[in-house]
Formats: sequence, structure tokens, C-alpha cells
Amino acid sequence: MLFSSVSFLFMFLPIVLLGYFFLSAKYRNYWLLLASIFFYAWGEPTYVLIMLGSVLINYTGARLVAAYRSHGKLILSASIAADLGILFYFKYFNFVVDNINQLVEAKIDFITVVMPIGISFYTFQAISYLVDVYRGEVEVQKNLFKVALYITLFPQLIAGPIVKYHDVAEQISERQENFPDFIYGLKRFIIGLSKKMLLANPMGAVADNVFSLPVEQMNCLTSWVGAVCYTLQIFFDFSGYSDMAIGLGRMFGFKFLENFNYPYISKSITEFWRRWHISLSTWFKEYLYIPLGGNRVSKFRNYINLFIVFFATGFWHGAAWNFIFWGLWHGIFIVFEKITGWHKNDGGPFLSFIHHFYTLLIVVIGWVMFRADTMTYAGEYIKNMFGQVNGSMQIYPLRYYFDSYEMITMLIALLVSTPLFSSMLNDKYTSAKTHIMINLWILTLFILSAISVVGSTYNPFIYFRF
Repeated sequence: MLFSSVSFLFMFLPIVLLGYFFLSAKYRNYWLLLASIFFYAWGEPTYVLIMLGSVLINYTGARLVAAYRSHGKLILSASIAADLGILFYFKYFNFVVDNINQLVEAKIDFITVVMPIGISFYTFQAISYLVDVYRGEVEVQKNLFKVALYITLFPQLIAGPIVKYHDVAEQISERQENFPDFIYGLKRFIIGLSKKMLLANPMGAVADNVFSLPVEQMNCLTSWVGAVCYTLQIFFDFSGYSDMAIGLGRMFGFKFLENFNYPYISKSITEFWRRWHISLSTWFKEYLYIPLGGNRVSKFRNYINLFIVFFATGFWHGAAWNFIFWGLWHGIFIVFEKITGWHKNDGGPFLSFIHHFYTLLIVVIGWVMFRADTMTYAGEYIKNMFGQVNGSMQIYPLRYYFDSYEMITMLIALLVSTPLFSSMLNDKYTSAKTHIMINLWILTLFILSAISVVGSTYNPFIYFRF
């Protein structure tokens, strides 16, 4: 079920909210658990069993880790292997078989595996719970339903943010709902919905039209417009979902950590990854980078650790070579900045501008790899961005894909991707008049977004496939 759908906005969410606040506190977790299972089953009823199987594996694994500390490492390893084994089968099996077929010219096609939505997200959350228990950072949860709620909670189940167990362990057992938090959550949800419907979708339509072309049919400017539109689409699509998830969580009393912090104002790739998909980057830092030794090892080993992390980051996003190359592309520049100190940005305004330009250039080129269906197409597309492809077919003019409406939307999106409007959710306004005006503006955003939801036929969420 999509957050940006009629069924969610006008049926599921109102019913869940009414039921939640009608029930006494001791039954609210059970209500949320049932709602979360129904939410997932709406689109994938069969794969609910896989998700619930993951709950049982990790509940049992954590109980055994806590009960048999002397064998904790072995039990932890087996439990994580089970988690990753399930993830590998459903997400990477086809990829491995396809590459074997190409490598040895075989024709293995006895099965095609369909990936359950959200499996990457809830698997990483489950691993977080296991490791946190093993490290002694949290007490093992003996209530199966609370573990199930942590893994399946519908606001962040499908596309994050990835919520680490130690961040919400206490909130699952006891939290306080109040009216200010509910209103904040509602506003945050509306802002996320408007990002998705009013900015991401129009930019995505342009990007899809451009990326569907053979490279020979687009000129240099068209390829840049397609790349920039996708750069804006993926940010507003994913940050919009995260805003909606954080807002929904707050409405039910949960305080999830932020997942985006204006990444396109970054002045280095290192800074970009402190601002982009924060829940994923911190997950890899806590559960992969630090266990590998982090920066407490030799410089060379530290660089290897960084490459491993960014290889894993790319591969986590999808079972395709373009995602792997995208991850390694970022890893190369992370290591470059580590070696040269480029990320420190100690100069004046001009050097700051150069750093910002460099970062955006690397990010946009990376998004082309991320968006392209193959690395061959990505390579040709990037060459075309720099005028290195000679068109041999009919080249359509830019206005064929990009009219005045899309141009205005792009300009608005560029402005909104900066902190210019970051104070909209601040309750401490300088005047009551400002407060009223901002609330009216948020209401207007909801009306426009709702109209778009009702009338839209183009409504994908990019991160659903990860």
C-alpha cells in the first residue's frame, strides 16, 4: 500500500488512527502490529509469511544469544547468516544465475525469484536487533509481539528509514503520545506527501522520458536535464517517504531519527554521505565499518574498509552491476578525500564554491549510473553529457520533454532542496500571523497533493524496489 494512495490516505490511516487512540495504552501495540501486517499484506499477501518468518528467526536468535552468552558469537553468526541467506535468495539469486549464464554461456532458467517489497529494510532492522542484544547495548526482548512490531511497523516498513533497535527499544515498550507531537507528525507527513506528489513525480516523468531514449537521440543539454531531473526526483521521492514515515511515527508516539539533511548543499562526498540516507550510512558504520576495524587500522586497511562499505552500499540498493559501480564510484571519492584532506574545505568562498560544484558533479554522474538499466547505457549517457556522442538518429528538441511547467517545477525543487524553507515546522514563530500563514500553506499543500493523488497515474516510489 502506498502512502500516496487514496486507500491509504482516506481509509487505512483514518481507521488506524481512530482505533489506536480509542484503545487503552496496553492494547495499542497489538493494534499497530495488526495494522502493519495488514498494510504489508495489502500488496503482497504471500510474502507476509517471509516477513513473519524473519520475526521468528530473530526473536529466537536473540533469546538464544542472551541465554547462552558463551556461544553468543556462534548463535549470532548463524542468525545473521539466516537473515542474509533469505535476503540473498529473494534479492540476488536471479542476479547470480544471470551472471553465471553469461560467464559460462549456460542456460540456467529453472526458477525466477520475485523479491518481496521492503525485504532489505526489515532485514537490516532485524540484524540491528540481534547485534544490539549481542553487544549488550539493550536487553533481549522477551515479548514476541514487541519484536514483531519493531520489525514490521508500517510507517518505515517498506522504504525506511532503517530504524536501529537501540534507538527505539524504550519507545516500543513505553511512549507518550501528545497533541503537539501529533500535529507536528501530521505537518511532517503532509510536507513529505507534497515532496512526492508535487516535485518528485513531475521530475520523474521527465527523467523517465529522457532515459527511455537511445543516447543518439538526445543532445548534450537534454541529457543534462534528464540527469538533473532524476537527481531531484530521487531526493524528493525518498526524502518525501522518510518525512511521511517520520511524521506517521510521531503521530503514534515514535520519534525516529532524521534520514536526510539537505544533502545537495554538501561540499564533499564525505559530507554528502553524512546527509544522504543517514539511517543506511550509520547502519553500515555501526554494523560493518567499525567491526572491520574502521579507522583504527593502517591507512591502507582503512581504505579497503571504506571500499568494502561502499561496495556493500551499492549492492544493498540492487542486484545489478550499475548499483555496484555506483557504490564504488562514491567509494573512490571518499578515499580520495581521505587521502588528500579535500573534505575539510578550509578555504574561502571561491574554494567553497569549487567544492560544492565538484560534489554535485560527482553526485549527478553517480545518479546516471544508478538510474541507467545497464552500465553500457550509463557510460554512453555520461559521454553524451560531455558532448562525446555523435547523434546518428533524429534528435528531438528539449521542449519535447521539458515544457514551462516542468521548468518551473525544477526551479522550485532546486530551492526546496536547500534549507531555505527549513523553519516551516518550527513551532516558535515570531508572530501568530506567521504561524497562521504557514499552517494555511501546509493545508494548501495537502489539498494540492490530495488532488494529485486522486488524479495521478504516475506514482512510483523508487526505493520500493530495494
